[in-house]
Amino acid sequence: MPHPPPPRLRIRPARPAELDVAARVMLAAYQQYQPAFPPGRWDAYAADILDVRSRLPHSELLVAEEAGRIVGAVTFYPDGSRSVVEGWPPGWAGVRLLAVHPDARGRGVGEALMRACVARARERGATTLGLHTTRIMAVAQRMYERMGFVRAPEYDFHPAPRIVVMAYRLKL
Repeated sequence: MPHPPPPRLRIRPARPAELDVAARVMLAAYQQYQPAFPPGRWDAYAADILDVRSRLPHSELLVAEEAGRIVGAVTFYPDGSRSVVEGWPPGWAGVRLLAVHPDARGRGVGEALMRACVARARERGATTLGLHTTRIMAVAQRMYERMGFVRAPEYDFHPAPRIVVMAYRLKL
C-alpha cells in the first residue's frame, strides 16, 4: 500500500546553494551499505554519491524538503542515455541515487521523490523510466515493485565479481 507523502513535504529542484546539503543527505542514506562493499570500493562509491555537480549538465537533482530541511534527494535524467553509469536506451528517462535521510524513513519520502520522477518522465515524453538497485537495497526494491517497476535483466551490470546491479523499468 503506498504511503501518502508527509503533509509538509515538498518535492522540488535543488537550489545551487543546497547542492552540498543534498549530497550529504544522499551519503547519509547510503552509508548503511558500506559494510557490504568490497574493500576499497566504498570510497569510490561515496565520492560518486557526493559529486552531484558532475551529474547536473544532464540531470536534475530533486530534493524532498520538509519543514525547511532537506530529507531526501534523487537524480533524474530526462534522457537516460546521458547517464554515464546506466546508459539507458534512447527514449528512456533514468533515476539514480534515490536517497532518504535515515531520520526521515518510513514516511513516504522515497515514494514521493519517485512519483515526481515518473511525472517528469511522462511530461518529457519518455517511453520508459529505468533505475538500478541491488539486493541489499531490499526496502527500495519492494517500493519500486509496488509502484509497477519490473526487472529488466538485460540492463543489469556487474561492477565487481559476485555483485549484480539489477535493472528495473517502468513503462510509461
